[in-house]
Amino acid sequence: MADIAVDIAELANRRRLCVRASLSRRHLIERLFRAGGLTAIVIALGLVATLFGMMASKGAPAFMQATLSLDVTFDPAVITVAPPPARAAGQSEADYRAAMLVWQRQVTLANWSAIVETAVRNAAPPGFEIDRRGALALVETNERHRLRDMFVADPGLLGQTVRVDMLASANTDNWLKGTINRALPDSRQQLSRQTRTLADTLLAEGKIRFAFAWHLFTNTDSRSAPAAAGLAGAFVGSLYMMLIVIALAVPIGVASAIYLEEFAPRHRVTDLIEVNINNLAAVPSIVFGLLGAAVFIRYFGLPMSAPVVGGLVLTLMTLPTIIIATRSALRAVPLSLRQAALAVGASPTQTVFHHVLPVTFPAILTSAIIGVAQALGETAPLLLIGMNAFVASIPATPFDQSSALPAQIYLWQGNENRNFFEARTSAAIMVLLGLMITLNALAIFLRTRLERRV
Repeated sequence: MADIAVDIAELANRRRLCVRASLSRRHLIERLFRAGGLTAIVIALGLVATLFGMMASKGAPAFMQATLSLDVTFDPAVITVAPPPARAAGQSEADYRAAMLVWQRQVTLANWSAIVETAVRNAAPPGFEIDRRGALALVETNERHRLRDMFVADPGLLGQTVRVDMLASANTDNWLKGTINRALPDSRQQLSRQTRTLADTLLAEGKIRFAFAWHLFTNTDSRSAPAAAGLAGAFVGSLYMMLIVIALAVPIGVASAIYLEEFAPRHRVTDLIEVNINNLAAVPSIVFGLLGAAVFIRYFGLPMSAPVVGGLVLTLMTLPTIIIATRSALRAVPLSLRQAALAVGASPTQTVFHHVLPVTFPAILTSAIIGVAQALGETAPLLLIGMNAFVASIPATPFDQSSALPAQIYLWQGNENRNFFEARTSAAIMVLLGLMITLNALAIFLRTRLERRV
């Protein structure tokens, strides 16, 4: 009996040791798993922070641009035009407008470049020598058009000297920001030696300063005046496309998901539809661009580079995502809720729209906003329908030619003036990421708010 007791005690001791060893291994595995998960999160956040940090460091200089404060003299010897026509008694509106157009054409023919050149020479130190080309290279080319518009708006400026803030040229901005190597020989510099020296002098005297580039948000793209290029046209084009996606993809996608999940009979046809929807969600976006070019442009005759075509293409691309996400939200509703609604006399339609859908509103809204945000950043399908074309105007309707933010980024990235447009490209990426983050934050906010109500 004593031997049996000893064996039992020894067996129990061994079992305790095995259990402890097993617990130690389990605890070690749990600690390693937690450490691995924490490491993965830290690496992911580090990569995201690196991405945003790189974009911010490269794009921040584009939001500040060199501006010259010059005393501009509207010299009557250069602006040799008659006073603007006054509307005579009994003169029709059409005749008065025709007379004004003739006068404005005469104003346009004035040598406004000479006005800009004189302003630059007057701002230079006494005795500083610079040729006409070098003086004009300091200022953006479209500033002479702005002076012309100022005179047309106020003809009383003739003979007066006015302080005007003019945008520096892209090459001047590169030189002052140091984005071009100053040690390069004159033959490889974009500005002459006199222009570079004058730019440094005016910066030291405070006649050139760096101001916030509001025109980045208010101007359209420009090839003749790259320093004045902006995102207004591309932003409006993207806005039109997002409105089309919201108006078409969201109601069609949600309605399709409700029908397939709640009302459609289960047979081979619906199974085939479900398989195709899942396959469409994995189709590359460039395929939708080819479809849009073939169907909407070639077959239906819609205009190229139009937001309406881009919106329709992005709608087709976003529909599978919204349908799948909505069906997943509907499946997550407990069956007991449906049974309870049917038990108290609700019809199947009332059960879905009065009891099931209110519960799934947060998830459906989140999936819709995320789908729209994903469509906002698509580039490949837009390139195939011509939205990478240069359009220097803001679209008035979705049928007007336009660009989009992703396509504008693509255009600026390939611009030959890399020293200037590299920062401008990063700034455009920051704007696009800001819009996408805003949409995602809106989705989270609305989901949280609706979940509290439910």
